[in-house]
Amino acid sequence: SPTATQSDGTLQILTYRGYAEYGGTSPKVNWVGSFEKETGCRIAKLDAVQTAEEMATKIKERPYDLVSAGPVLAADLIEAKQVQAIDPAKVSGYDDLDERFRDMSTVSGKVYGVPYLWGYHEFIYDSSKVRGSLARAFDSDRLALRDSPLTIADAALADGAKEPYELTEEGLDSAMALLEGRGERTYWKNPIDLVMGFATGSLDYAQATPYHRLLLRNAGRPVKAISTRETTGWLDSWMLRAGVPDTTCAYRWLNWVTAPDAQRDAAAWVGLAPANDKACKGRAKQMCEVYGVGDDKRIDRIAFAVRPPGDCRADDGECTDYAAWTERWRELAE
Repeated sequence: SPTATQSDGTLQILTYRGYAEYGGTSPKVNWVGSFEKETGCRIAKLDAVQTAEEMATKIKERPYDLVSAGPVLAADLIEAKQVQAIDPAKVSGYDDLDERFRDMSTVSGKVYGVPYLWGYHEFIYDSSKVRGSLARAFDSDRLALRDSPLTIADAALADGAKEPYELTEEGLDSAMALLEGRGERTYWKNPIDLVMGFATGSLDYAQATPYHRLLLRNAGRPVKAISTRETTGWLDSWMLRAGVPDTTCAYRWLNWVTAPDAQRDAAAWVGLAPANDKACKGRAKQMCEVYGVGDDKRIDRIAFAVRPPGDCRADDGECTDYAAWTERWRELAE
């Protein structure tokens, strides 16, 4: 396997499935090939994973140059000094990215991530069988939940928490009470399980995204979203690993993935929203509409994920940390 470093014009990249396509899934879906052609940089290794947990494991296996990290991994990498600050002046189009997302990737005035794709959760239900009530959803055995400790934040919101990522021990217990003691619920890693659950009639409710709802509606399923005051969301950003000897090609990649074309391709392909509003034309237009890109009122209702306990101090016992969330989630879902 290649162990090339960037100094010879190659890159090793770790990302989520669909975030960087080279034509392996479909010859028509290839924005990596055009990057190589236009920049002269070669991608020696492109590894793609399905979940944040897989990414956290995979990143320890080799010295990747670039990684598209979600909120928890991003916080871990910054804390461990495994990523370096990015010079936004070297990323053309950086200022085109939504300011709220730029702020999420900035720590103590330093930029550590280039915002790429974002999404949010909603609870959907089969309107031919059940009523659209969040209380009923959390009371049902026929509910599918995303298999992630961060799903605890969704339960916390349903439980009335104001800061769903800053939970005291009591707040964590209260959120877990909505999740525990039910029958054999579905905990999904791959969205296909979600779609199949509604297609076969085995699910009544699910934690999903607007894109999943769109897929099911297009397939003729009578699914609707439950109206909620607030919901959870997340942002994935490109990060540059510490110790990369020559960052020339890495910055070329960051420029590439910031541009409207790459964000448009990725958003349309994976069913998420681009961080660059200029990508909202052509094939990404529907994704931008379904997620409400540019609609501040809608986006203000999203509690974007941070690694628990967020701004709350865990060491004085006031709030529970991500390790506590992970432990409780494993007990529930495994």
